Amino acid sequence: MCSRTSSRSRTGRPRSAEADAAILDATRAALVELGWSKLTMGDVATRAGVAKTTLYRRWASKNELVVDAVAVLFDELELPDRGSLAADIEGVVRQFAALLERPEAKTALMAVVAESTRDEPLRQRIRASIVERQKRLVLQGRRRAQERGELPPPAPDSGPSSGTDDLIFDVVAGAVVHRALVSAEPVDADWAQRFTALLLGGLAAATQG
Repeated sequence: MCSRTSSRSRTGRPRSAEADAAILDATRAALVELGWSKLTMGDVATRAGVAKTTLYRRWASKNELVVDAVAVLFDELELPDRGSLAADIEGVVRQFAALLERPEAKTALMAVVAESTRDEPLRQRIRASIVERQKRLVLQGRRRAQERGELPPPAPDSGPSSGTDDLIFDVVAGAVVHRALVSAEPVDADWAQRFTALLLGGLAAATQG
């Protein structure tokens, strides 16, 4: 999978999707084995079987590389139509939790979040490459629920609803990350069902604004 977040301009020969995938795979493997502090661009290049110049043509720094390596994992999240808003929410919650159980996802996410506490550009990149991209799931779920009649349609004069969408995303992502990575408790079917019921208790009112 090609990285979609690197901001550097590309010239010359087209990028190789295979090389990109190998580099991002190698980055996640190195993070699991070495941790953030010991991870180097040279180590990633060696593991991926590419020259360091190839790596730097794609990513200007370790920060950019690691965020992209995490972002492609989160791009795997999907929201298939399960027939109801409750089932859709429970499904994506379980899918998200399963992703966080993977060592490469857990290690990479915790590493970049920890590092971003003292690196504002890194925090901005995480927001753009991971958080903003995954809000697509909230938009998709809300639209589908409105089409089913489970949520009220947006008022004609209500304007953009990004504030509400941001809040829904924060509640879902925050709860799952805290449960899985901070409390280290299972995100099983029972928890997902109870969490969804709690969320739906206020969702209809929240989405009217």
